[in-house]
Amino acid sequence: MSLSSENLLLEVKDLSIQFGGLKAVDSLNFSVQKGQLKGLIGPNGAGKTTVFNMLTGVYQPSRGEICFRGQIINRLKPHERCRRGMARTFQNIRLFRELTVLDNVLLGSHQKLTYGIFDSLFFTKKFHTEQKQNLDKALHLLNLFDLANKSELRAAGLPYGQQRKLEIVRALAGEPRLLLLDEPAAGMNHSETDQLMTLIGRVRKEFDLTILLIEHDMKLVMGICEDILVLDHGVKLEEGDSQKVRTSAKVIEAYLGIENEH
Repeated sequence: MSLSSENLLLEVKDLSIQFGGLKAVDSLNFSVQKGQLKGLIGPNGAGKTTVFNMLTGVYQPSRGEICFRGQIINRLKPHERCRRGMARTFQNIRLFRELTVLDNVLLGSHQKLTYGIFDSLFFTKKFHTEQKQNLDKALHLLNLFDLANKSELRAAGLPYGQQRKLEIVRALAGEPRLLLLDEPAAGMNHSETDQLMTLIGRVRKEFDLTILLIEHDMKLVMGICEDILVLDHGVKLEEGDSQKVRTSAKVIEAYLGIENEH
């Protein structure tokens, strides 16, 4: 994959946010290329989720620009950024717990429906066509994540690991260009984590996705991410491929013993 302005999907310039007297993120610059799988790592409290919250419109930055698909999106609300092709999962799972697994996914793709009130009231051909397409897409995604046989269960009834998967499926249902995954493997065992990461790689190729990933499992991040951005106390510490990050003295010091496996 060539790195060029033509392939640029997301560009962050001088991004900063302050809560009272605390600078949570300070003068952050980075970019994400189309098709890239980029890791965002750092010790606890480094500002990783705060960056996600600014990218998706949950927080408004104190300074700087967020440029997505060639346009500055600082003033856009979260749902407007979602419509432009940005989707995310959360560190703490946020599902519609009392709805079925299938309904959670269908809600994730609601923004893509184009039929209006007239079509809904009179069950027009357009209504039926889009409803079927939406259902087929949802079932395909559930099948990819081995959740199709759980489609009629309440989301709250799923085991923790499957709830994590469901949140990713719901995000994918909106057909994003950029998928932001906030610790998708949190709470999973090694086997579940390996399976999930293999699956994310497969979905990335099938749906031509670009992924920005927060994850604490360093071996996992080093193994799947082509480029890694390291934060510490809201400041960029290092950026580059896994070898550059793994051997960086600044990164090793910040983590106080990061695994240096070869």
